[in-house]
Amino acid sequence: MRLLERHGKNISLTPWGQIYHVRVSQAFDHLREAQAELQALRAESNLVVSCLPSLASKWLGPQLFDWQMKTGAHVRLVGTGAEPQGGDEPVDFRISYGDRVKAFEHFAELFTDWVVPACSPAFLAANPVGQPSDILRRTLLGIEWDSGYQQPPSWKDWAESINEPPPNAPRDLRFSISSAAIDAAVNGRGFVLAQLSMVRDDLMAGRLVAPYDLRLKLAQTYFLAWELSALDKPLGAELRAWIVKISRRQAALDSEPLPVGPPTASFGSDRRII
Repeated sequence: MRLLERHGKNISLTPWGQIYHVRVSQAFDHLREAQAELQALRAESNLVVSCLPSLASKWLGPQLFDWQMKTGAHVRLVGTGAEPQGGDEPVDFRISYGDRVKAFEHFAELFTDWVVPACSPAFLAANPVGQPSDILRRTLLGIEWDSGYQQPPSWKDWAESINEPPPNAPRDLRFSISSAAIDAAVNGRGFVLAQLSMVRDDLMAGRLVAPYDLRLKLAQTYFLAWELSALDKPLGAELRAWIVKISRRQAALDSEPLPVGPPTASFGSDRRII
């Protein structure tokens, strides 16, 4: 069936071609409309990052704000201990701890954190310590995560690491959220085994002090998982690369000795102060 006919240098539609053109034009119009709609939705869509609550508030959140301001990205940060399920709100990226995140098809290792005893300067002034074992006789703030995660190092673990008996249970006040225990320590409630990723700013600003650089490593690693569709969104691939970058920076910081400050009257000359 001839659809086109030539007249010298010109080409025109035959009657059959005109009929065909009407139908085909409608189909291509629909394709263009569908493409425009997808592009508009893609441009307007936010990147959704799901993260463990304490890591979101103490580590990722403060840095993510600066990255958003620099890139103009639209990111929604969801702090939750629950791993994303099929019927939940779609999640582009998930930061979690241990083996749970490996349920995702695509994931990458981030960093393995450390804990160190820390308290507020006011608490330390009122409750001075002359040696590491003295910490175990002060008010201790414990952390117990949900049963689905391997627990962080406890005060019992830390006592064993310095060859001391475990502390008295009545002095151990327990929190299910790491950030809540850290906030309690900042407010002068006692010593906390604080994750370095979550308290470095507090240590550098003097809101917390760590009398000794006696740390324990967490048993498992933080991971980043993602959906492939997230990388098609504006700045999706850039966000993934940035999270991996700050994680490597965190790992490098954790490998360094803790900063040493000037000794005071309540500290021995061999004490490491942050």
